[in-house]
Amino acid sequence: MCLGIPMQIKSIENYTARCEAKGVSRDVSLFMMQEEELNVDDFVVVHVGYAIQKISEQEAQTAWELYDQMLAADS
Repeated sequence: MCLGIPMQIKSIENYTARCEAKGVSRDVSLFMMQEEELNVDDFVVVHVGYAIQKISEQEAQTAWELYDQMLAADS
């Protein structure tokens, strides 16, 4: 199973964004979303290092709540 991880854009340089989620920062490629207007503080779904979808802050929060529940159940 593959999961997309919601992350918040903290900075953008060309087609690379520095994104953060739960205190973890990663460089993320925006190449697949060239047609989408993305800005600092936007939320995106990240899969294998690529932003694949823009989402709302509420959608990101809901996803993280579900992931936290899944991790808690696995413990």
